[in-house]
Amino acid sequence: MYLVQLLLPLYDNEGRPLPRAQFTAVTEELTARFGGVTAYLRSPARGVWRDEEGDVAHDDIVIHEVRVDALERAWWADYRERLRARFAQEELVIRAHPLERL
Repeated sequence: MYLVQLLLPLYDNEGRPLPRAQFTAVTEELTARFGGVTAYLRSPARGVWRDEEGDVAHDDIVIHEVRVDALERAWWADYRERLRARFAQEELVIRAHPLERL
């Protein structure tokens, strides 16, 4: 089993807030495909990094996550690309962690 996390930005690359409907659509899509989703929307996380020019850049993100029995890598790669375009990002992170129930 895996925990798949989607790190979604709250703003596009120009700093404009993304419409709430985009996040609702992701929730609906993941629920339809995987039977449920957990979305962490209230306290955005902040990512900070140095860009190619050496300037400090940042993203405020929310996280959507689903549990899956097996990784469908091709499907996730396609979905990541669709979300990257939809959220107007140069890059978008989807990550998977092995999950062990305790």
